[in-house]
Amino acid sequence: MLSDSQHFPALVLNADFRPLSYFPLSLWSWQDAIKAVWLDRVSVLSEYDEIVHSPSHEVRLPSVIALKDYIQTARRPAFTRFNVFLRDNFSCQYCDTRLPTHELTFDHVIPRSKGGRTTWENVVTACSPCNLLKGSYMPHELRMYPSRTPQQPSSWQLQDNGRSFPPNYLHESWRDYLYWDSELEN
Repeated sequence: MLSDSQHFPALVLNADFRPLSYFPLSLWSWQDAIKAVWLDRVSVLSEYDEIVHSPSHEVRLPSVIALKDYIQTARRPAFTRFNVFLRDNFSCQYCDTRLPTHELTFDHVIPRSKGGRTTWENVVTACSPCNLLKGSYMPHELRMYPSRTPQQPSSWQLQDNGRSFPPNYLHESWRDYLYWDSELEN
């Protein structure tokens, strides 16, 4: 039996053998992966050495699975705080400092108090000091312009940006299915 402290996530690939998502990386718990295998919804491409037992079966835990039915990705990603940060590579668009998510905010380029809307084209990632400095001023009033003109990204652009941020944990069996912009380390 597996102890609660042990985790054996399965990398989930679409039917075209590409990850459903790079950031966050598409992972299922070993329990969900086993259930999907049992229901014949996925193909197992690689396995861990770990085995789980039921009264009548013994199963090696899948480490890489591929969906049997292709899931179409949304062409237009949802407007969320996280997706804005991902579009902007987790960097303040005013000072270009890359920060962890909990240290980022988003800024309305044209302030809401001056008619600015909360849209892809008017919201950028900002660090707290830059956001406080800009406040409700127009960009030209302080000469604070975003380093890139904000626009709605495609799902492909967000996935591509996500490949710049490999997760801390990568099982060896996943490496043939993942393509990162930076070299992978053990």
